Amino acid sequence: MTRTIYYTATTLDGFLADPHDSLDWLFEVPAEPPTDRFNAFFAGIGAFLMGSTTYEWVLAHEKVLDDPAKWTSWYGETPAVVMTTRTLPAVAGVRFASGDVRPVHAALVQAAGDKDIWVVGGGELAGQLADHGLLDELRLSMAPVTLGAGKPLLPRRLTAKDLHLTNVEPDGQFVHLTYMVQSGGRGV
Repeated sequence: MTRTIYYTATTLDGFLADPHDSLDWLFEVPAEPPTDRFNAFFAGIGAFLMGSTTYEWVLAHEKVLDDPAKWTSWYGETPAVVMTTRTLPAVAGVRFASGDVRPVHAALVQAAGDKDIWVVGGGELAGQLADHGLLDELRLSMAPVTLGAGKPLLPRRLTAKDLHLTNVEPDGQFVHLTYMVQSGGRGV
């Protein structure tokens, strides 16, 4: 069964980016030699849903528009939808959508086949999925950084009844947390 997984890095105080949408904080944390964690995760992904600010960050900071082959080298032919209300530059294989996340999610479930959906960045986007009972799992890579303000990890109230811790794993300066989301009647 296809699961919808919000997999992202976060600060200790629960922010994805600083008030200026910068991820510089993340790259200042000393990292251990790369592991196969992301590759193993992405091998199980059949489609992904991305917030527009994250998409714009990837385009700008990774210079994807200068070298569109980068996108395919990272994500292959995996179907991708960016939720936005603005006109953004397109990369091959990326579709854009706006409005209600439910029909977009339903289409991604079909596209994913027997694999999972990855929610890439966008705390508000993950929150919309949670509002409708469509978010199944949180995978958080927590960095030893505090920002005090910025873009929140998940701007919704979820309680201990909503989240069940299933894994904790230290990794150098990071700790990886996995929570199963119990929708328990949260959906609309």
